[in-house]
Amino acid sequence: MNQLRDWVFNKVHTKNLVYNTCWEDPRCDRELLDFQEDSNVVMITSAGCNALDYLLDLPAQINCIDVNPRQNALLRLKLSTFYNTDFDTLFKLFGTGSDSKADAVYFDALRTYLPDYAQKFWDNNLHFFNGKGLRKSFYHYGTSGTFAWMANKYLKTRKKLYGSIHEMFETQDLAEQSKIYEEIEPKLGNKLVAWFVNRHLTMSLLGVPRSQQELFIDEYKQGALGYVKECLGKVFTQLPTTDNYFWRLYIYGNYTKECCPSYLKEENFQTIKDNTERVRTHTTTISNFLKENPGTYSHYVLLDHQDWLAANNIPALEEEWEQILKNSQSGTKILLRSAAKEVDFFPQFVLDAVDFEKDITAKTHKEDRVGTYASVYMAVVK
Repeated sequence: MNQLRDWVFNKVHTKNLVYNTCWEDPRCDRELLDFQEDSNVVMITSAGCNALDYLLDLPAQINCIDVNPRQNALLRLKLSTFYNTDFDTLFKLFGTGSDSKADAVYFDALRTYLPDYAQKFWDNNLHFFNGKGLRKSFYHYGTSGTFAWMANKYLKTRKKLYGSIHEMFETQDLAEQSKIYEEIEPKLGNKLVAWFVNRHLTMSLLGVPRSQQELFIDEYKQGALGYVKECLGKVFTQLPTTDNYFWRLYIYGNYTKECCPSYLKEENFQTIKDNTERVRTHTTTISNFLKENPGTYSHYVLLDHQDWLAANNIPALEEEWEQILKNSQSGTKILLRSAAKEVDFFPQFVLDAVDFEKDITAKTHKEDRVGTYASVYMAVVK
């Protein structure tokens, strides 16, 4: 059964665009990482949103690594939009998630700036942005977007619940927001929802491998649903929704100009446009990138992928850390997140080589507007 589940997860991840937006809060990242003008960053691409946010700190170079070329194709499309168009076009495509003139914009201005693999992908998938059909927004495409679309359709069938959620996002008062959430929380976990959320295929659509799913099953009575409800409780009772563009996007399928990532703020457009050449994309693993591009890097952003390595490929986990430390210097910062509350997979040679910044990560973890990771670690090379 586990082999079948892993096969399903691999099929989802190797055949599809998985992430149409990043689910790590770059406001927390930038506070933790403190980029400087000479910073040379290695990070996992995901949807590319956070690499663009990091550009606002003007690091010398950002190397975006992903084994899924579709994720890099998305970042290349965003970079091309900055480089070749204007803010209004950018916001239509990646703010509202649709543009009736997407075809013309793509073929007239964007396509020639893309590498071949990205051209091939977007030639076949540009309909993600045309606003036609059942799914009106780019953010309802890709595997995680498909799940968001299904969740959105389900919530709209429960008009009273959807109305309460809307009120929660519109209120300016945190106490009132918390009260609304506590009223609707029991309605978010009926038997149908519990069955659906706890399916392996559902979690695979969201990019959650079996190893992380097993953490939910072991610790929460309601499995993945119990984990999600705990995360939502923290986010919606302790942090204001007014700037929580992560969950607003999930509920509505689009951003607003008042509630969106920093890379979609008009005042930041020119800065990113002027510095797009600092971002480079590589379709490979972290280890292979470092072998092929040895150097001294100042920052690594690993997301949560070491959860999977720890459960499935310890030699690859150890090799990645060996390459990271080989290509670091004293003071290099390494940021990762985990679905586990306590990580126990760090090799001993890593524990000997780094210090963990626990105070600042504890602070930013409480301020994280996504709230879906159980723990966050920032290692600093000694």
